[in-house]
Amino acid sequence: MGYGHWLLTPEEWGNPATTIPAYTEGNHVEPLVHGAAYFDHLVAEVESLERGDHLFFTDWRGDPDEQLRPNGPTVADLFSAAAERGVVVKGLVWRSHLDKLQFSEEENRHLGERIEAAGGEVLLDQRVRMFGSHHQKLVVLRHPSEPERDVAFAGGIDLCHGRRDDGHHRGDPQPQTMNPKYGENPPWHDVQLRLQGPVVGVLDTTFRERWRDPTPLDLHSPLALLRDWLGHADLDAGELPPELPSPPACGPHTVQVLRTYPRIRHGFSFAPKGEHTIARAYVKAIRNARRLIYLEDQYFWSEDVTRLFADALRDNPELHLVAVVPRHPDVDGRMALPPNMVGREKALSICRTASSDRVHVFDLENHAGTPVYVHAKVCVIDDLWVSVGSDNFNRRSWSHDSELSCAVIDTTRDDRPPIDPAATGAGARTFARDLRLRLMREHLDQRSDDDLVDPQSAIQAMTTSAQALETWSRRGRAGARPPGRLMPHAPEPLGRFTRLWATLLYRYVYDPDGRPRGARGADRW
Repeated sequence: MGYGHWLLTPEEWGNPATTIPAYTEGNHVEPLVHGAAYFDHLVAEVESLERGDHLFFTDWRGDPDEQLRPNGPTVADLFSAAAERGVVVKGLVWRSHLDKLQFSEEENRHLGERIEAAGGEVLLDQRVRMFGSHHQKLVVLRHPSEPERDVAFAGGIDLCHGRRDDGHHRGDPQPQTMNPKYGENPPWHDVQLRLQGPVVGVLDTTFRERWRDPTPLDLHSPLALLRDWLGHADLDAGELPPELPSPPACGPHTVQVLRTYPRIRHGFSFAPKGEHTIARAYVKAIRNARRLIYLEDQYFWSEDVTRLFADALRDNPELHLVAVVPRHPDVDGRMALPPNMVGREKALSICRTASSDRVHVFDLENHAGTPVYVHAKVCVIDDLWVSVGSDNFNRRSWSHDSELSCAVIDTTRDDRPPIDPAATGAGARTFARDLRLRLMREHLDQRSDDDLVDPQSAIQAMTTSAQALETWSRRGRAGARPPGRLMPHAPEPLGRFTRLWATLLYRYVYDPDGRPRGARGADRW
C-alpha cells in the first residue's frame, strides 16, 4: 500500500536534525488495555533481563512504592534489582512541579535515588518550556545477544500511583489524589503498546537523543540546580552502551514513531527548532477520515485542534466522530476546575456546530456507578490508522510539552464486512479494527462483535446503551442495572463571569501554544 497517503513522509517530517526513520515495517504491536495488564508484562520482561542487557525509560511521574502486581514488586524494587544484576538501567524522569501543587517532585526524586543506589542512573529532566513538562511514557528493553527478544512499551501509562486498574474498574489500591467525584480509589482507563521488531531500535534512538542532549537539565530554576548540587544529585548524563542494530522483523505492522518537542532556549541538538510530528500526523490522518473517527482522550479541549475535526465533518457527510472522555476533570476547586471545563465545552461546541447528529460523546462509569477517569490517548480512523501515545488532543500536547506516540498500520486486511468502510480502496485492517472492537466491547459489556463491526450499527449500539443507562440513573437506579458503562457526556454549565476568567487561564496556562508566532498566525503545526 502507499503509506505516504496516511503516514508522514520524510519531506513532511519538519525536523531534519533527527536520525530516526519516517517509519519501520515488520513489527509486532500488541495493545495492553489497562495498567494491570501493562505492569504484569513489564515485570515479566524486566525480571528476565540479564547482565549487560539494557533498560531505558522515560516518564512523567514515577512512584517508587507503586506495586506493579498485587504482591509487588514495586517500581523501585523491579528496576533496582535489574541494576544490581548488572543490567544497564538509565532513566529520564521529569523533574516536576511542587508536590504542594499536586505534582510529583519528591516522588520522582526518590525513584531516581533508589535506582542510582543500586547502580543505575536516573536524571531529573527539566529541559522544557516554562510551565511545561516531559510527558513521554516509554520503556525500552534490549538484549545484545538475543535481539529477537527486544521489546518496548509506549503509550499513556505512567509508572505511578493510580494506574494499576483492570477491566472491572475498581481503581488502583494505591490511589492518586484526584477530584473527589472519582471516589477513594479512582477507576482508571488507559492503554499502552507492547512493541517488537525494528521499531524498538527507533524508540531506543529516541531515548538516546534526549539522554545525550547537552542542554542543561534545568533551564528555569537556579534554586533547583543549587538544591541538586547541595544534595549531590546526578547532573551529568553518564555514558550509554553502544547503540545496537535494530531487532529483526517479526510481524505485519508498520509503525511511525511520532514526537512533540517544543522549541526551547538553546534548542535540543536533535530538534533545534522543535518537532511537531504528532500534530502533523493527526492533521494528515484526520483529513483522510471518511467514515469513523473513534477516540478516547483525557483532554479533548483545544479549539485549534477540534477545528480539524469540525472541518473533516463538514467536508465528509458520511463521517462520524465518537469520543470517550472523562466525566469530570481530574482536579477540583474553584480556581482549578473551571479552566478544565471551559476548554471541553468550547471543543465540543465547535464539533457539534459542524454536525450535531454525527458527533457522539460519552463518558464512563463502573458497575457501582463511580465515574471512570479516561486517561487513554487512542485514535482509530476508518479501522485503518491507529495512534496510541502520551499526547492528548490539545495545544499543550501538540506544541508545548514533550510527547511520544506510535501510529500503526497493519498490512493484514480485515475480511469482516464492511471490508472497506471508508470506500477508498484501502480497506479495513485487523489491528485497527480489533482495537476499536475491544474497547467498545468493554464499554458495552458485550462479548460479541456482531453489531459493532459496521460503524453505523456500532454507533447505534453505543447510543442506545448510553441512553438506557442514563434513563435508569435518572429514575433513581431502581431495578436491574442495564448493561454497559457508557453515559452521554454533558459538560457542566458555567456562569458568564466564571467563563471569562476561566477562558484566560485555559488559553495561557492550561492549554498554552508552544508554536512559533509565524506558525500560530498561519495555523500551522
